[in-house]
Amino acid sequence: MAGVHEIVEIASNRKRATSTVVSPTCCTSEGMLDVTHRDGAPCPLARPATQYPLFKGFFLGGFECSCHVISKGGRRLDLHASTRHLQFVDADYQRLANLGMTACRDGVSWVRAARRGDTYDFSFVAPMLRAAQRHGLDVVWDLMHFGWPDNVDPFAASFPSRFARYARAFATWLTSETDRAVMLSPINEMSFLSWAGGDVRYMNPFEEGRGVELKVQLVRATIEAIEAIRSVDKGARFLAADPIIYGVPRSDDPAERAAAEALSRSQYQAWDMLTGRAWPSIGGQAHYLDVVGVNFYPHNQFTVDRKTVFQGETGYRPLSSMLLEVWERYRRPMIISETGTEGDARASWFAYVADECERAIEQGCELHGVTLYPVLNHPGWLDDRHCHNGLWDYADSHGNREVHAPLEREIARQRGRLEAARARMLQVAHPTLARAS
Repeated sequence: MAGVHEIVEIASNRKRATSTVVSPTCCTSEGMLDVTHRDGAPCPLARPATQYPLFKGFFLGGFECSCHVISKGGRRLDLHASTRHLQFVDADYQRLANLGMTACRDGVSWVRAARRGDTYDFSFVAPMLRAAQRHGLDVVWDLMHFGWPDNVDPFAASFPSRFARYARAFATWLTSETDRAVMLSPINEMSFLSWAGGDVRYMNPFEEGRGVELKVQLVRATIEAIEAIRSVDKGARFLAADPIIYGVPRSDDPAERAAAEALSRSQYQAWDMLTGRAWPSIGGQAHYLDVVGVNFYPHNQFTVDRKTVFQGETGYRPLSSMLLEVWERYRRPMIISETGTEGDARASWFAYVADECERAIEQGCELHGVTLYPVLNHPGWLDDRHCHNGLWDYADSHGNREVHAPLEREIARQRGRLEAARARMLQVAHPTLARAS
């Protein structure tokens, strides 16, 4: 949808088992807790008693795993390969653990896994899973990070059920390989994908004026995937990650302010569809929104005419205020599912985000973590340039990666105080669960 985000200019910088037909299943089960917020309002979804807080540590590392087609001529990205993460996954996960991180975001490529018909080969995920177990990391698995197989049409009536069969196949494989708690992100950034691919022809499926149509398809696919996965693992958790943005009014003119407000509200459309608040006919219900992931970068605030407003400039809205607005709207557990920047500003940006997270937590936002994204430098989407936007650089032939020391120091400096702030918040919000954890 036009206006969902003005991120084209930074996209290249930041990332910028056989299945059977699935039948719906109830999302509740034994061993789950009915949780109420401190204001007495019930949570729409029961939560597993064994995962509170969501992650032991506060910071997560995010591995760029985009696999979409970036040009209409057919050039497909494969960031897992170009960063050599699949080759050196054990060393990459060990680096996270050595830094005190206990979780990460990583991806399962539908493109890599798909075989003929509804058959899939997830053997490439096995080394990732073994490495995560070896180093004590919980992985939030992205099932579709912008890309799908060449023979898949995201506008087809069959797309949601086809995606759900793939999701169920992965859940079946995963639960047969590990007894660790499962958390998945079915489709990454539905809003960005629907705008970039459905409105402005920046990536697959290279359409114009079909952003809302694509978004409806992505939401329907997410709903069907959640049902399919819950038929395999009733306790699975789900991350719905999308950008948060802010439309900055250039003046006090009522029309200008109304346009900026409409721009800001557009960030909620996919989540509102998922919960049934918007377009209820597509099947959204409150329990489909489990964990809210907000993606936030330096370019996420801009005027109606798309001029970026940077931190410190007039009209810039504090991140803590944006986090609290999302929290008040949905009252779901939250994480920052992506944040980072490029070059020498990496440490100072992370410090700003950490400070704002602490402010939001102190005001009651149930924020469970922050994902540094990407955690590895990578080739630019459009031009293959060397993007210095991660914590670690390109790997040498032995898997060694040079660290960006200022960012490493900032992570170490911030970790303890944010874990303590989260613990205080949970003690107030959910005292029984906080004591149990």
